[in-house]
Amino acid sequence: MMKFHVVRSLVFCLLLLGGGVAARAETADERPEWGAFFAAAEARGTMVVADRRGGGHRLWRYDAERAARRYVPASTFKIAHALMALESGVLRDEFQVLPWDGVQRSIPAWNRDQDLRSSMRASVVWVYQGFARQIGEARARRLLQAMDYGNAEPSGGEDGYWLDGKLRISAEEQVAFLERLYRNQLPLALAHQRLVKDVMIVEAGRDWILRAKTGWDGRIGWWVGWVEWPQGPVFFALNLDTPGRMADLPKREGVARAILAAIGALPAAAPVLPSGASGANASGAMTGAVSPTPPGTALPGK
Repeated sequence: MMKFHVVRSLVFCLLLLGGGVAARAETADERPEWGAFFAAAEARGTMVVADRRGGGHRLWRYDAERAARRYVPASTFKIAHALMALESGVLRDEFQVLPWDGVQRSIPAWNRDQDLRSSMRASVVWVYQGFARQIGEARARRLLQAMDYGNAEPSGGEDGYWLDGKLRISAEEQVAFLERLYRNQLPLALAHQRLVKDVMIVEAGRDWILRAKTGWDGRIGWWVGWVEWPQGPVFFALNLDTPGRMADLPKREGVARAILAAIGALPAAAPVLPSGASGANASGAMTGAVSPTPPGTALPGK
């Protein structure tokens, strides 16, 4: 088991080095104390953090095996998917209106015309299903491979290859991908990388900016992104099991925010809600005071 962990750590370091992120090899340090945050939320999951403040190369994780395990990215894939739509010319810019198809869906925010910013904020699945059809599988595979995104397999699934198809990515790979995006080191147009980072903004303080995206496939919940400080960025990726389905969705941000607050990467957040407490309603929108995210950012979509 120890040998597996060492090999996996080296692979993760090579991923970061491959993107030109780190100037030297780094090893991931286990943070078993983070288990207390998952336990408080009655949740099972993993958290990976790459802290680059002060020019450092600190890499931390909780649950090494799970951090390396690949899952469907669900709506966290909207980050990469938006880049792909822009790069392939399917989407011109953030102002292009994406007409609603008139189909009434269970989430009210989806039942209207969209643009890139609104579709990212409300996690509007039908917009990205349209992108997938227009991009096509062959071009999607080339773009995924170029971005070194998970297993780069855009096939299968009734709702989408990133929801119930064959695309998979680990928490470690999410962090490596996000760091390459932050540094404009993806092999894509610079303007496209900057635009997607702009629409990822969730909230900000006087000296920090949080860019992030949630995801949920009905079983696994994600929250990935980074916090920008004057001293440098802090990247993170969390995934956890959601046996309580929508009742468990607030735990994604709740646990991640608590861990980020514990390392001084975010201001202290409200406590994590246990199962059955106020959380998400039938649309997936937040109903309890878990975190100060603006309306729409907690919508699971899928």
